[in-house]
Amino acid sequence: MSRHVQRTIYFAARHNIRLVIRNTGHDLLGKSTGAGGLAIWMHHMKDISIADYVSSQYSGKAVKMGAGVQSFEASDATYKAGLVIVGGNCPTVGLAGGYSQGGGHGQLVSHVGLAADQVLEWEVVLANGKLVTASPTHYSDLYWALSGGGGGTNGVVVSMTSKAYPELPTASGNLSFSDKGVSRDTFFAAVAMFISILPSVGDAGGAGVWWLMNTTLSMTPTTIPGRSATIFNSLFRPLISFLEQKNIQHTYYVNGFPTYYDAYQMMSLPDNITDQLAGGRLIPRSVVEQNLGELVNTFRNVVERNAGVLISGVMVNSSRVAYPNNSVNPAWRDALMNVVIGALFDYTDWESNVARHQLMTDIFMPPLEDLTPGSGAYLNEADSNQRDWQHAFYGDNYDSLLEIKRKYDPHNRFYAFKAVGSEAWRLGENGRLCRS
Repeated sequence: MSRHVQRTIYFAARHNIRLVIRNTGHDLLGKSTGAGGLAIWMHHMKDISIADYVSSQYSGKAVKMGAGVQSFEASDATYKAGLVIVGGNCPTVGLAGGYSQGGGHGQLVSHVGLAADQVLEWEVVLANGKLVTASPTHYSDLYWALSGGGGGTNGVVVSMTSKAYPELPTASGNLSFSDKGVSRDTFFAAVAMFISILPSVGDAGGAGVWWLMNTTLSMTPTTIPGRSATIFNSLFRPLISFLEQKNIQHTYYVNGFPTYYDAYQMMSLPDNITDQLAGGRLIPRSVVEQNLGELVNTFRNVVERNAGVLISGVMVNSSRVAYPNNSVNPAWRDALMNVVIGALFDYTDWESNVARHQLMTDIFMPPLEDLTPGSGAYLNEADSNQRDWQHAFYGDNYDSLLEIKRKYDPHNRFYAFKAVGSEAWRLGENGRLCRS
């Protein structure tokens, strides 16, 4: 398959055709699309193999997977071998694409680290057509850039080898509560208590997904690998007691599962968030611990004043365990959660979409940015109009990433929207690329 990729790169270069790298198309910024472009579709590269990996940095179980392997496929394969691998909250995400190349969050992150932190080596076809293996000891600068610096810009990844871990018992739970029959202040007091618990969940190795709308909060789910339902209940007991004391209508379900795989299969329902106009921000733990009231008021203002707007959060502690030197946005290491604000997308009214998107950029996101100075945004789930995107998406790594981009792709063969080096191009009104 790598020969097909090489020939496609040569063809695109010879005929001056825009080249797009595509796998599942999960990226919310549309990096895998391009008007008038030629796409290299990696989706059917599905090889998976499990091996004992030995290097100066790591000795243990590892999984080598083709670029098209999706989270559920890798999960199924590792489960049969008694192992787990970091994968997405959404089971259909492609692991070796922009997910791991951009950081990669999921329910095992607080336990073992981000998806990018797991990568041992990359097989990648460069802009000159050469197939190389990038690791901490070979093409180490390229390995560093691919491990967190974003997909679609340094080369075409054809396979990824990542760490795998022994299966383990897991506790997982869902919670939802509403404002029915209580005051708005009482409801948001419960929201604040919920968020205040999240640092302790992360410290226990847990991760959580939650959704806040004007009248409800839903946790779907929170998962704590290696822990019991008893530990889970002890963390959430203060909130459940508060809900009962204030007569807040709620549902709460927790269970201990024999394996992480069982917990994921039972508790994690696939969600489609593609029908949303999105803006995102990484919320530092310090903001939750020191400025919780203002954070919750910011959330409240968004959902109360804007019909149909929701807020989603993915809580992880990516610095709980030691992490390697890679190009993951440094803001992830201080973050408690990735928050995404979503506004309704209308397939039949483009002008209203543009207007709502502008509200996202000008009205919804600035208060969160003001509350989190120096932080950033998760480049896979962000506002496509993000201002100062180089710093927001890549932090202080951007200059180094750009230098590596220029080294391995000096003629800018690879372009992706707001990827490293994309300043070399300008998008025309018809979506086609022009040299800047």
